[in-house]
Amino acid sequence: MDNNNLEKVLKILEEELIPAEGCTEPIAIAYAASKLRSVLGNIPEKIDIYLSGNIVKNVKSVKIPNSNGMVGIEASVAMGTILGECERELMVIAHVDTTRLTEVKEYLDSNKIHVHLNDGDIKLYIRIEGTYGNDSAMVEIQNYHTNITRIFKNGEELKGCLCDDCSCDSVMTDREFLSVELIYNLAKTIDLSLIEPTFKKVIDYNTAIANEGLTNYYGLSIGKLMKEGIEEGFYGNDLRNNMASFASAGSDARMNGCSLPVMTTSGSGNQGMTCSLPVIKFCELKNLPYEQLIRGLFFSHMTTIHIKSNIGRLSAYCGAICASAGVAGAISFLSGLSIEQIGYAIETTLGTMSGVICDGAKSSCATKIASGVAAALDGYYAASKNRKFEFGEGIIGRNVESTIKNVGTLGQVGMKVTDEVILDIMIKNK
Repeated sequence: MDNNNLEKVLKILEEELIPAEGCTEPIAIAYAASKLRSVLGNIPEKIDIYLSGNIVKNVKSVKIPNSNGMVGIEASVAMGTILGECERELMVIAHVDTTRLTEVKEYLDSNKIHVHLNDGDIKLYIRIEGTYGNDSAMVEIQNYHTNITRIFKNGEELKGCLCDDCSCDSVMTDREFLSVELIYNLAKTIDLSLIEPTFKKVIDYNTAIANEGLTNYYGLSIGKLMKEGIEEGFYGNDLRNNMASFASAGSDARMNGCSLPVMTTSGSGNQGMTCSLPVIKFCELKNLPYEQLIRGLFFSHMTTIHIKSNIGRLSAYCGAICASAGVAGAISFLSGLSIEQIGYAIETTLGTMSGVICDGAKSSCATKIASGVAAALDGYYAASKNRKFEFGEGIIGRNVESTIKNVGTLGQVGMKVTDEVILDIMIKNK
């Protein structure tokens, strides 16, 4: 392995595997609001926030942790403004004093927060402006949830763009060199001491919230219901159902306001849970050693990042499907399948599930995760028997890399109008 590529992979893991408490879009809004208050030096008397459609979509229906069940953009702004600690970034409201929630409610009721849909093509965009007396401030975030691109106070620029076109892609390590083969070779040989501390956090954080979702009812509670169905004999007590139940339970809890943190992947807690929890359960049920678990988690996360990098941070393409394909590859890897068979498993999952839409963060994310994990098991088992979709069947390319590229085109180009229609439905929905 080229040392330069290894260094880049380790940097990508550092950039992508980040702890967050709460769905990342409302938390990014809370982060921006807390930063605005910090720059302004006071709680703003008036706030205007400008958001891309994808941010609006992912904030509309998901519950905010530590808020006593609050939902929505204004609530996210108020939580960050009144209680947020901007230095904690995506843990911005993880340690709030819940006795002060009355202050948040009073701020919400004062109608000081005004929400606007931002014009432009940037999928992840937040600009928040506020005033206090004669002072004004502005904070802008683009492309990544904590990527502050501009800060102004009283018309003076305190922070400018980090790259010429303000898209700030250069902030993140280039992912163009990634391939399933490279990930496979690294997963087999990487020095575990380089990655074990990170994946230990993945195991601890994501397992804790999954167990919470299996213990208590959150939203639809598909994960807990599947567990109960297994115990009652409605579902089979097998790999497929146990993996799907475990993974979806974490999403049940997180989408419905659970205040436990998760380790995110590609800017998403649901993706982070999807590409970790099924692998953790697979290794547990197969009695695989800890070293194999870490290598499997590395494979799953890096494959998810590879696939999602072709689509972009936010899209109408459900990111949990990228992670499900990562799981298909990881459990194939852990089972000793060849690199060709691993490619089959990934392609079968993508070829089966790529029509699943993202219509915002909410309870149904968990049911989509359950379906994605089930498809991953199908893809893995079919690959173990050397069965696969053939080139030219729908979006299936000549090999796994061309299929991943096709999925990127589908997510970025093909679903552009779909994204607009979904947002329009959600805004007008009665």
